[in-house]
Amino acid sequence: MEKQNSCRRPCDTGGVSVNIASMASFSDQLRRHSVALISLFIALSGLAYNTWRNEQTEENNNIRTAGIEMLLLLGEFDRTVFHLQYDQGLQLGNERTGWSLVLTIRDLGTLIGDPANSSSAELLGTWESNNGALGERSATSFNNISAAVDVVREDVLDLMSMLD
Repeated sequence: MEKQNSCRRPCDTGGVSVNIASMASFSDQLRRHSVALISLFIALSGLAYNTWRNEQTEENNNIRTAGIEMLLLLGEFDRTVFHLQYDQGLQLGNERTGWSLVLTIRDLGTLIGDPANSSSAELLGTWESNNGALGERSATSFNNISAAVDVVREDVLDLMSMLD
């Protein structure tokens, strides 16, 4: 005993059977569940935005942390340069200390990005070409290094001020 469904009327479309009633019911279902579908779209959009915002916040936090560390190291490097220029004491002004500081500053510059990345690399080059002349009568080397430190400091502060 086969039960017939009066709602369904199959129609022949070249060998493929299509149920017209099911097409109508799909549009009815779409209309009936439109609030749920809109809610799903809003939830997925919110999730995507929240994920993007969290990633952006993490990146800004990393840049901010590296920037603060870089500013602290720039102050320490500046103090080392001053001691090398004016005190010539190996206790406070040591070239090896200067090398370790300027290399760390350059490494942190790569984490922060441009323009601090390029200016910290320039600081390394300035230190390399001028550190041997610190402590001499001429202040040219000292001025070159101090100017390079100031450029890096300005770049880091500018980058940090642009963060959200």
